[in-house]
Amino acid sequence: MESGPFPGMDPYLEAHWRDVHSRLIIYACDQLQSQLPSDLRARVEERVLVDSPLEGQRVVYPDVRVVETARPRGGAQVAGASVTSEPLVLDVADEPMTETLVEVVEVGSGHRIVTSLEILSAANKEAGAGQEAYLRKQREMVQGQVNLVEIDLLRAGRRVVMAAAHRLPATHQTPYLVSVWRADRRTKIEVYRAPLRERLPLSRVPLPPTDKDASLDLQALVGLCWRNGGYDDIDYRREPDPELAPEDRVWADGLLKGRGLR
Repeated sequence: MESGPFPGMDPYLEAHWRDVHSRLIIYACDQLQSQLPSDLRARVEERVLVDSPLEGQRVVYPDVRVVETARPRGGAQVAGASVTSEPLVLDVADEPMTETLVEVVEVGSGHRIVTSLEILSAANKEAGAGQEAYLRKQREMVQGQVNLVEIDLLRAGRRVVMAAAHRLPATHQTPYLVSVWRADRRTKIEVYRAPLRERLPLSRVPLPPTDKDASLDLQALVGLCWRNGGYDDIDYRREPDPELAPEDRVWADGLLKGRGLR
């Protein structure tokens, strides 16, 4: 078993989403890169969600980094200062939470963003600063005429992709989903259904109208995550988190028993 026991998305990977998400972003970028015309590049970009005691959570793009270099013992001396003030110490998050995404940029136009590919994180789907930032970014992409590909492989939380759940027919009310918005077809949204029991879709990734679409093989990417991440140690005797819908639970039980995992 090289890519997990499920024919499509492995719901047990959702419990390890920080690792899986990071891997998916890199693998998706690499897969797209090989398909792009010579004037386009796929790049991994990053948003940082910081926990500020004054502003609460907010999203920033880091401009300045402080790096450690060799220095004399004793630290820096400040003229006119003899005793440092005692600060109030607050407990905050151990580290900023970062979110990564893939952007296709046009080299000859100052790296103008052509397409943004988002793989949703838990922060995007939970009420709070992460979700607000995501919805703001979504609006900015539309206003800026940037193609937007949204991949939702998480069952928990609010579905925030542009393909709103209430507008989808029953055939496309699936646990997972891919939504594609094209800048040259503003009133249309392409939706790829992704049921638990089927292979994940091979979805189109729009480029400039003069170029042929790239494609994204999600199933291959999830298989790489499972294999390279060492997820053969998952205990499939337990129920996944979150639990499956009743009908899917019965189906998954039979599948896992048939593969000797239960």
